[in-house]
Order: sequence, then C-alpha cells, then structure tokens
Amino acid sequence: MQSVLVVDDEPLVLDSARAFLERFGNMQVSTALSAKEALNILTNTTFDALVLDYYLPEINGIDLLKILRTKGDTTPVIMFTGVGRENAAIEALNNGADFFLKKGESPSSEFRQLVHMINLAAERRLVGRSLGASQKLVREIVSFFPDASFAVDRESKVIAWNKGMEALTGIAAPDIIGKGEGLHAQPFFSKKVPMLTELVFEKDETLARHNYRLIRRDEEILYAWTAVRRPDGSDQVYWMKAAPLHDTKGSFIASIGSVRDITDDYGMDLLKQENAGSADVPQTENPAPSQGQMLGRIMGRAKSYHRDGLRLSYRQGNYAEAVGYFDKALEIDPNHVDSWHDRAVCLREMGREMHALKSFMKAVELSPDNEEFLYSLADMLKRIGVLHGNRGYIEAAVRAYSRVTELNANHVDAWNGLGICMKEMGKDHAANQFFDRANVVTRQNKAKKNVRNLDLMV
Repeated sequence: MQSVLVVDDEPLVLDSARAFLERFGNMQVSTALSAKEALNILTNTTFDALVLDYYLPEINGIDLLKILRTKGDTTPVIMFTGVGRENAAIEALNNGADFFLKKGESPSSEFRQLVHMINLAAERRLVGRSLGASQKLVREIVSFFPDASFAVDRESKVIAWNKGMEALTGIAAPDIIGKGEGLHAQPFFSKKVPMLTELVFEKDETLARHNYRLIRRDEEILYAWTAVRRPDGSDQVYWMKAAPLHDTKGSFIASIGSVRDITDDYGMDLLKQENAGSADVPQTENPAPSQGQMLGRIMGRAKSYHRDGLRLSYRQGNYAEAVGYFDKALEIDPNHVDSWHDRAVCLREMGREMHALKSFMKAVELSPDNEEFLYSLADMLKRIGVLHGNRGYIEAAVRAYSRVTELNANHVDAWNGLGICMKEMGKDHAANQFFDRANVVTRQNKAKKNVRNLDLMV
C-alpha cells in the first residue's frame, strides 16, 4: 500500500483526494493545509509520494519542493498547477518534481490521473530517473502547455512537439520527433536557423544578432519576439519563449520552446514602434500601448496580477493590497474588465463608495451585457441612493436592475432590488409587483444567476 501526503490549503480538496485515493488507489493518505504543517509531518514520517498544491499560504509548493530537495529528500513529488503556469512547471521540474497535475473542472478525472502518477513516481524512485525517463517527463510537460510548444535535446533534436505546434506548423509530431539539424525552424523562418531554444544560454547581444528583440528573462524563462518577411513582402511576427531543463543532478537534458503568432494582435505595433526608432509613440486620443504594456499583455501579466488580486480579496479578505494588484493589471491592460469589476468590489468593501461606483461603471462600459457586472453596478447605485437619499442614483439603479432582468428573467436579487428602489421612491404598488415576481421565481425553483466561477479563476 502506497503512503501519500497531500498538501493543499483547500479542505474540500484534501477531503476529496483522501476519499478517492484511499478507495480507488488503495493508498494510505495523510493531509496538510500548509507547507509548514507538511514540514512538521515530514520530520517524523516518510511517504512514498507527495502531492503539492502550487498556491499555498506563506510558502508555496515550489519553495516547499526546494526545501525538501535541499535537505536531500528524494520523495517523488506531483505538483498541482493550473493551465498556463509554464514557469512554475519548468522551475518545479528543475528542482526535482516528477509530475504535474492540471487543476480543472473534473475532479474525478484528475484523481484517476493522480493515482496513476503516484504509482509511476514510486516506480521511478526505485529505478532512478534515466535520460529516457527525463525526456518522457519533458514530453508530458510540453503536452501540458497551452501555447504551441516543443523541446529539443542536447543535440538539438526534437523530443517533444505538442498539439499546438501541430496546428501552427501543419507538421504532425511523428514526422518531426527525432529530427535535428534545425528542421524545426523551417516552418517559421523557411530556413535552418537557431531558434530561441538553441540560444537559451547565449547573451542578449548574440540573440540580437539573430534578429530577436525585446529580450526579457523572467526566472527560468527567456522571452523575445522576432519578425520574418513573407514571400509577398509582408511581415510575420512571432513571440517566443525558451527555458533550459535539468535533471536533479543539475545536468542539462533539454530546452523547451513556445511560439505564438502575434502578427494580428501586437506584431504590427511592435514593428511600427521599432521602425520609428523609439518605444514612445505620439499621444493621440487613443494612444497605442507602449512596448512594455504589450510585453505585459503578451506574457499574460495582466491576468496574473488579476489572479493575485483575486486571491487576496476573495480568499483572504485583504482588500487594500488586492487593489494594488488590480491596478497593476489595469496599467498593463486598461481594458481588463474583470480587474475593473473586482477592484470595485474591494473599494466597496473598504467603504470607498464613489470610487467603487466609477470602477463598476467602467466594467459595464467595457462589457455592457455582462449580467454579473450590471447587477454589481445596480446594487452600488441603490446603496448610494438609499444611504444618501439621492433619487437620481436610485433611478439609475432601476435602469441597471431592469437591464439585468431583461438578460435573465429569473434573477431574484434583481427583482428584489427593483422592489426596494420602488419602495424608496414611494411607488408601493410597483414595489409589491417586483417583490411578488421574485417570490414566484423562488417558489418555482427557477432562480439563477450567471456569475464567474471565482474558485476556478483563483
């Protein structure tokens, strides 16, 4: 019977994991809510495998993995990580993780994979991680990445080619795996030239000579973009990422690369700014984003800052600090509508009503038919109108609530909100009609609201 320690700050996840692994995996499962608790348990107990959530309070899963490996603990580790966390996956592998498990909406499927991974990890512990096993793990990681991604070994031969690369290049994985001599570069450059994967250890000056621009290094990952002239004279712009991978002894085993065609998104703006000889663009009524802003958007930093802010506000109730993260997201992408809305929620909870109202209004301006955002705006208008006796705000709330009920006739809270507004305006007959409508929907068990899944977003 395998012994497993599952570390996650969500009690529901721990209970579900224990129930599934014990019943269907015939495993002995212990749990911990934090890295500190896990370290205390590991002081006196050994396990056949560890399952670590990436996001843990105080010490995250990656840092816990580093601590364990620094202490010489070789227990196999399966890391929980979400879609798009390439840097976390790469850093975890480089610090000795054995598998990655994607969190999603199908817990039963995930736990079945987890049983399989634990058994495989335990087997690997007995035989050690050979180069072939490491490369197999690389293929698993590459298949996990959301962007078109691939990997090359020490001799620049392709060892992994995911579905995204197949779609982007039209080349099936079996036709490119094992091939070297720069063949993987031909779909992009029409010739055999070094890609970012082959240049990952080079200095920025060398990368620039190979026509890579806006070079950035973020933890384990190298970022850059490059332009290729098409046969018709137009330009194709690619955003690329690359990162080296090492085994637990520090030996280089492969380089992972990702490619995204950004020609129609930001590519032309990048080329125009470069051709103008400056990252600064003339101020217009709607100024183009700077290279720094475009870099942040391409790298998904706005979404990352939003997720961090949501974690602070939704999970921890730390509204003041969360606002700072939402502001960072909006600095990168002023049209990041979720950040406007969730920033407003924090300001509302902090008692900054008028500032919250402005943010709610901006969210609705960007997404005028979003039921959740409209309801938040209506509720804020009603709150201000009732507290300050301002009929204008109450009338504006009525318009917003009415739009919600147009989108969703079974939104009980919106019907009740309309009733309260009518009551405040002295229209008792209309108020009773709206309250009655809410009661009918409730009695018929038809009440529903369309809102985002914040647990999944976090």
